[in-house]
Amino acid sequence: MPTCSMKKRKKKNKRGLLPLVLAWGLLLPGNFVSAQIYLPKPAPEPSEYGKVILDNSKTGPGPVVFDHWLHRSMFTCRLCHVDIGFAMEAKATGITARTNREGFHCGACHDGKKLFEGNLIFAACSDTPNSNTNDQQCNRCHSLGKKGVRKYEYKRFTAKLPKGVYGVNWEAAEKSGAIKPADFLEGLSVGKPKMQNRQDLSVPTAYSWVHPVIFSHEKHSVWNGCELCHPEIFPTAPKDTIHFSMFANIEGRYCGACHGKVAFPLNNCQGCHPKAPLWAP
Repeated sequence: MPTCSMKKRKKKNKRGLLPLVLAWGLLLPGNFVSAQIYLPKPAPEPSEYGKVILDNSKTGPGPVVFDHWLHRSMFTCRLCHVDIGFAMEAKATGITARTNREGFHCGACHDGKKLFEGNLIFAACSDTPNSNTNDQQCNRCHSLGKKGVRKYEYKRFTAKLPKGVYGVNWEAAEKSGAIKPADFLEGLSVGKPKMQNRQDLSVPTAYSWVHPVIFSHEKHSVWNGCELCHPEIFPTAPKDTIHFSMFANIEGRYCGACHGKVAFPLNNCQGCHPKAPLWAP
């Protein structure tokens, strides 16, 4: 009869199968690279995934903690990264308390005037940072290392949302209507007719034992539109002139610009290769 420790070892071995297979493939003749460098890193807990720490000064209320899981339940990626203009690279946006107060960056929504689902969105970066009331308000964003200051907690907030192999299945949540991410911000977004999506693409892989990628423009356009991906991440070019690879993805290019940082991690094989064996970190 298998013991508890034996069951744990079997489970661990199953979870470690993908890195072993990838390592074997990466070390085939012609792939003169280090498997240790190019294997996807284990993803953190879903509650920590996509967490961004903003720390632009050595004084003040402390670093800001931004949770993608909270904001993606309310807004599309396109709204924040295209209309509002948040960069997709660390320290490239230039967020400051002044720009927030002037209505840019976080202040585009957090101005103390806009409503979301009937609730007033609190203002970011008040002009009176020394009042006791404002200290509590500041801590809602400047929350690193502080307990009991955040309004929303991941487990409780996502309890009723559909789950997948890795945390919340955001695609299913949007499709079922469990969340309705806004894609328009009055006074900032430009209204435009919806474009017709291209059909799903089957992207072949370099190895016969790796199932092809099935890419859906429709699924991605719900969150990203067209502008977020084209032409900066995926340049417009003749077919077969741009070659995607797991190497590039792991380095943060192409699909890796989102997957592995905010969208479901690269370890979730079936997310891209739907016919692959079920595996996740």
